[in-house]
Amino acid sequence: MTHPTTLARPAPPEPGDRAVRPSRTSRSSRAARSLPSAAITALGVFAAARLAGLLVLAGTAWATGRHPVALLARSWDSAWYLGIAAHGYGRTLYFHPTVIHSDLAFFPLYPALVRAVTTLTPLTGGSAGLLVSWTAAAAAACGVYAIGARLHGRAVGTALVLLWGLLPHSVVLSMAYTEPVLTAFAAWSLYAVLDGRWLWAGSLAALAGLARPNGFAVAAAVLVAAAHEIWRSRGKVSHRVWTGAALAPVGWTGYVLWVGHREGDWLRGYFQVQRLWGSRFDLGEGSLHFVKHLLLHGDRFVFPMTMVIVAAAVLLYLLLIADRAPLPLLVHSGVLLLIAVGGSGFFESKPRFLLPAFPLLLPLARALVRTARARPWHATLVVGALAGLSFAYGAYLVVIAHTPL
Repeated sequence: MTHPTTLARPAPPEPGDRAVRPSRTSRSSRAARSLPSAAITALGVFAAARLAGLLVLAGTAWATGRHPVALLARSWDSAWYLGIAAHGYGRTLYFHPTVIHSDLAFFPLYPALVRAVTTLTPLTGGSAGLLVSWTAAAAAACGVYAIGARLHGRAVGTALVLLWGLLPHSVVLSMAYTEPVLTAFAAWSLYAVLDGRWLWAGSLAALAGLARPNGFAVAAAVLVAAAHEIWRSRGKVSHRVWTGAALAPVGWTGYVLWVGHREGDWLRGYFQVQRLWGSRFDLGEGSLHFVKHLLLHGDRFVFPMTMVIVAAAVLLYLLLIADRAPLPLLVHSGVLLLIAVGGSGFFESKPRFLLPAFPLLLPLARALVRTARARPWHATLVVGALAGLSFAYGAYLVVIAHTPL
C-alpha cells in the first residue's frame, strides 16, 4: 500500500458546514473557528463517560470498605511515580538475584509534573497526580477529537473520543498513571504532522518520549512521516522537516542514555533495568506461552480479557490499514501494537499499553456514526453496552482484581 502524502486531507464539509477553499490558510482558519466549540462538546462527552465510570468505581470501592481516591491515586505504578516525584530516583527493591525492581524503569516527565504541582500548590502527591492525569486526559481527548474531525468530520471526531473513553480499560485514564500524559502529547504531535507543522510535531514527540518507554512510538511516527515527505519531495523540503525529525527522538533517547550512564552501560543499561523487572521484547514468545497457559489451564478473568482486547486491537489495526489511514497514524499504532504483542512480562498490562493507540478506533468510530444516522436506536444500544462493560470492568480491575494494571 502506498500513501500519496503523509499529510491528511481535511474531511469534506458535513451537512450545514460552509464550503471552504482548499488552501492551507483557509483550512487552518476554518479549523481555528470550528474546533473550540466542537471540541468542547467532545470533551463533555468524554468527561461524562469517565465521570459515570468513576461513580460506579466509587460505589464498588465503598461497598468493599475501601476509599476510591486512594485506589485511583496510589495503585501499583502510581506509588512508584509518586515516590520519584517526592524523593527523586534511587529506590530499588531486591526480590531475587534476577528480579530487582528499580525506579529507573519509570520515565521522568509525569513525576516531574507532579513535583511541579506539589511545589506550586498545597496539594499532596496523590491529589497532584490525579490532577495531572485528569488534565492530561482532557488535553488528550481534545487531540483525539481534532484528529478524528480533521480526517472524517466532527461527528466521527466525537465518536472517536467517546469510544476511547469507553474502552474496557479506560479506567486508567482516571488514575495517577502516565497514559493520559503520553496520549496527550501523542495526539497533538500526530495532529501537527497531519497539519505539516513539523517543529511542533517533533517537540511534542520529544515530550511524549519522556513520558513512557513506549513513547518512542510517537517519535517513530514523526521520523517515518518526515522520511516519506523528504523522499516524496526529493529532498526539497523546509528545514522545519529536518529539525522536527531531529527533535522527535530526543526525549526518549536522552532518558535511555542517562539511565545507561548511571548503570555503567550507555546502550544496554536501561534495557537491563527493564529485564530485571521481567519486561523484555522477545517477538511475542513469552506472550504465546502465557496464552497457551490460559487456554489449557485458565486463570483469573483479567488474563483472558487481556487476550481478547489484544486480539481485537490486532483486528482493528488491519481495518485501519484497509481504511488507508495516514501513514503517521499507522506507524504510531503499529509500533504500540508491536510492543504490546511482542513484549514479555506483565501480560495483564498490555491493554494499558495500547491506550495511546487511539487511531485503532477510527474504523469503529466511522461505523458508529453511520449506524447512528441510519438506526439511532441501534447505536444507542451499542454505546450502552460498551459503557456497561467499561464501567463494570474498570471497577473490577481497580477494586477487586488485585492485579497490576
